[in-house]
Amino acid sequence: MAKLKDVAEYVGVSISTVSRVISNDNSRAVSPETRTKIWDAVAKLGYEPNKIARQLVKGKKAENQVTKKVGCIVATPQNKYNHPYFSFILDGIEKGLADQGYYLSFIHTGEEIKNPSFLQKVLYESEIDGLIFVEGIENETYEYIKKHIPFIVGVDFADDSVSQVSYDRLAAAKEAVFHLLQQGHHDIGYIGGVGLSQKIEKEKRFRGYKSALDEAGLELKQEWILNANWDVDKSYALMKELLQNPAISRPTAMFAASDMMAISAMRAVLESNLRIPEDIAFIGIDNIEFSQYTSPPLSSIHIPKFEIGYIAAKTIVDVIQNRYPIPVKIMVPFELKTRESSLKI
Repeated sequence: MAKLKDVAEYVGVSISTVSRVISNDNSRAVSPETRTKIWDAVAKLGYEPNKIARQLVKGKKAENQVTKKVGCIVATPQNKYNHPYFSFILDGIEKGLADQGYYLSFIHTGEEIKNPSFLQKVLYESEIDGLIFVEGIENETYEYIKKHIPFIVGVDFADDSVSQVSYDRLAAAKEAVFHLLQQGHHDIGYIGGVGLSQKIEKEKRFRGYKSALDEAGLELKQEWILNANWDVDKSYALMKELLQNPAISRPTAMFAASDMMAISAMRAVLESNLRIPEDIAFIGIDNIEFSQYTSPPLSSIHIPKFEIGYIAAKTIVDVIQNRYPIPVKIMVPFELKTRESSLKI
């Protein structure tokens, strides 16, 4: 295993300089460029700073130290502050932490922490008490973080060993499809994406869609399953391709696993001189604000996004303060919001 001396020699600085950077000791200035080189070397050489040692160097009590700072890692690759779904969860997290006397130290994306040196800086310079994950990240990175951050809460997360806040995605999808069935539709397609497994069959909203069709005794048609990988442009393109293919029969309704997927696909339908809902009906999940302003307004399953974030914030504080002897799983309710995109004319 690499030592402090190895990092110092690799960068070409003194051991004390490396120690100050790793300990986040600002008693003497170290340039941002040198800091980056040190963290790059830490990641490359596999050096793991000792948290207790860092605390002792800084003259802090190693045991029971609470900074009242929490970090957040969110799955979205971009637009974390104005994303129509995630931004409301982040607002709830920030408000919930503030109400508990805690501070949201940072919000980073899953894409950002793929950079090893960036991840090292997050783990060793942020001095957080706990971390909230909003949806999943790559397993190897997660396991590494889990070794270094003792308190974790997940939002829509797959690790049963940590406390979680979520909604029943499978049941929400079934309710959306049941609504289409009640409107008389039997030819129902699906638009969505895959999770970390990269298999659409494991995605809970797809499983809910399939389960609803199975219960109705309807056949699942592969040509109506559009894997857009959660990309709005791809959702639009795949929907247009489906409608323009004379060899494929047209569904009478589409269930989209997110409102954003639905909205772009609806544009493809309208550009093909088809009507919504007369020719193809639509329903989504999330009930983002913009869904009520589409033409026609989009039916959706309302997810209480702000409340999910707020509860996650309260939960991480409870976990840090050891109020739960075992991990808890908190499920929030969802609600069907019907609008013109799916209702019979």
